[in-house]
Amino acid sequence: MDSFEFNKVLGALLGTAFVAFSISIVSDSIFASPVPEKPGFAIEAAEEGGAGEGGGEAAPAETPIAQLLAAANAEAGAAVFKKCAACHTADNGGPNKVGPNLWNIVNRPIASHEGFAYSGPMKEFSQGGSVVWDFEHLSNFITSPKGLVKGTAMGFAGIKKPDERANLIAYLRTLSDSPAPLPEAGAAPAATPAAAPAEGAAPAAPAEGAAPAPAAK
Repeated sequence: MDSFEFNKVLGALLGTAFVAFSISIVSDSIFASPVPEKPGFAIEAAEEGGAGEGGGEAAPAETPIAQLLAAANAEAGAAVFKKCAACHTADNGGPNKVGPNLWNIVNRPIASHEGFAYSGPMKEFSQGGSVVWDFEHLSNFITSPKGLVKGTAMGFAGIKKPDERANLIAYLRTLSDSPAPLPEAGAAPAATPAAAPAEGAAPAAPAEGAAPAPAAK
């Protein structure tokens, strides 16, 4: 190859390199994304833990059921009971349905209604019938059946609103020839029975069915 041909090849290579380099510079200037001096917005993640070592503010204490019952309305509770009527009867001598009859439910031993097949967790929680459906147990169970009696067959999610729950319990109290006296508003809540073994124990009210929806089987 003579010098003329060599110079042509070298020139072509240099020209190609120059064009590629120029394109690179131009593209960088077009597509570059410089970081702004001040960001448009910032997303702050909430820090775990709040006041105190436990993290977060303590949840407000729930109003005791005795205090709620002092202002409860049994007639309003009768309307709430419609949520329960698909699974429970309320009249004296009424039949068991998916859940047991609820006549005379207040202070009745748990898992004791004749003719109803209670689940194992309910029977365990009742401690042989020594635990009764007092107002405290009724309130706790109606709030969250499965939260209190693990393994209960009662498929009701619970009544979370305190006033609605108190009205329902006030109505359940009337289902008796001799309604139980209301608890004193300042009285301490009833002690929760010891948790039953394994599958079904939980503090508070178990499941004879003193609450809406299907009662435990």
